[in-house]
Amino acid sequence: MQNVLLEMKQIEKEFGQTKVLKGVDLRLDAGEVLSLVGENGAGKSTLMNILFGMPGIVNTGGYGGEILWEGQTVKVSSPAQAMELGIGMVHQEFMLLPAYTVTENVKLNRELTKSNLISRVLGPSMGTLDHKTMDQETREALDKIHLNVKPGTQVGSMSVGFKQFVEIAREIDKKNIRLIVFDEPTAVLTDVESRWLMDTIKEITAAGVAVIFISHKLNEVIELSDRIVVLRDGELVETLERGETDATGLARLMVGRNVDFSNMEGRPVEEIEKQEVVMEIRDLKVSMPGEKAKSVTIDIHKGEILGFCGLAGQGKLAISNGIAGLYPSSGEVRYKGEVLPFGNPLAVLKKKIGFVSEDRRGIGLLLDESIRMNICLLAMQIRSQFFRSFGFFKQVDAKSMKETADTMIRELGIKCEGDSQHPSALSGGNQQKVCIARAVVFDPDVLFVSEPTRGIDIGAKKVILDYLVRLNREKGTTIVMTSSELTELRTMCDRIAVIYDGKVKAILKPTDSDEKFGLLMSGIDA
Repeated sequence: MQNVLLEMKQIEKEFGQTKVLKGVDLRLDAGEVLSLVGENGAGKSTLMNILFGMPGIVNTGGYGGEILWEGQTVKVSSPAQAMELGIGMVHQEFMLLPAYTVTENVKLNRELTKSNLISRVLGPSMGTLDHKTMDQETREALDKIHLNVKPGTQVGSMSVGFKQFVEIAREIDKKNIRLIVFDEPTAVLTDVESRWLMDTIKEITAAGVAVIFISHKLNEVIELSDRIVVLRDGELVETLERGETDATGLARLMVGRNVDFSNMEGRPVEEIEKQEVVMEIRDLKVSMPGEKAKSVTIDIHKGEILGFCGLAGQGKLAISNGIAGLYPSSGEVRYKGEVLPFGNPLAVLKKKIGFVSEDRRGIGLLLDESIRMNICLLAMQIRSQFFRSFGFFKQVDAKSMKETADTMIRELGIKCEGDSQHPSALSGGNQQKVCIARAVVFDPDVLFVSEPTRGIDIGAKKVILDYLVRLNREKGTTIVMTSSELTELRTMCDRIAVIYDGKVKAILKPTDSDEKFGLLMSGIDA
């Protein structure tokens, strides 16, 4: 007989007039990996936020249904209560304090102390922080997930991928842990890092800790899962046992239709290299913490889709961030023959060079503004679009803004209550679509896109990648795409530059072998 750890029965949840969960059942045994899959907006994160007692659930009227923990009915009303039960959660959006060190984040609210003269008189609460032991235990947690970073490193200075590992280390460090929820843990990781993490999850479950795994990487889901729960539009579609389906069948269940990426393919390199060079990057150095570019030299041709790939920490993300003026940079970047200024984002944007950041919440979105404003603001600021002139006066053209926002919502399939809703209320995938929409409305000649499908379900991924290809093919927009998803780069790019140790290691064709990509990404000449 299985040792049932968790049961969620007939779980329902409404936000306003929108019913996001419609009687969902879930059962989890000790030491089991249960994967939760579905498109963005299917209700996966909401279901887990209910389990973890997140304020966004508690403060909006709670939920319907019943949760049983080891056979006993529980009403989890806060993350602290969830943690007392032994439930940990690695959230899709980071729950870290940037100004704190790795150790301080891992040990937050679980600090270790040692006695001193005052604590012996006034009690343990007056003890001295035991930094040595906390650093030691943090180091052990980091080693389990193969993250070679010092416990004293400030989290705010780290790359997005490294921050994800710190989130995971924090949960692994908890001594009473019985269940860990992983909400898109590999979304920001490279293939190699994902492999490490999956091996770690197998070790965790072998020790009796259960795992709920949420991911849009269906091959990972198939490999890891003992059972798979499929949600669609807030409803339970299917519960599958190991071996019952493959990635294609799972995708069909998730989206209710077949999803085909086969129509995307790059053009011959010879054709691309005949086109004029629109951007020349020479000896670009970018001081981005955790992702330094040391000497990047490459030409970007008009109308191409150029990909940047590489392992986390090798510098691929620094290239676009340096050109955008977000981090100290040196070297030379020429656009249409003119030298671009470093550290001046406005001047770069005025050249009709657009950017979609890998950090959608930190940089990409204005979370307290409407979706409409998020989509239109850049075009308003840089191109003076969405204004009507009356002599010397200008007035915002609200009608045009709404029409444009509604068009983008429809074309990109953004699941929202309307253009006046704030993006903070959207799922991660729909937030990313808003970022893409803003870049499209800005109408750049060159568009740098970093991790465009991080945390995106397979249906939305198809929409976004198709949209970028259409932007390139129909409007002639030059696209530079940085991604940890090598498969995606190979399906849509004309050329792919491998970044290693902050430099361009090689420029490959999408059709080059997996072995060649793998060796070069590891720094080995192929």
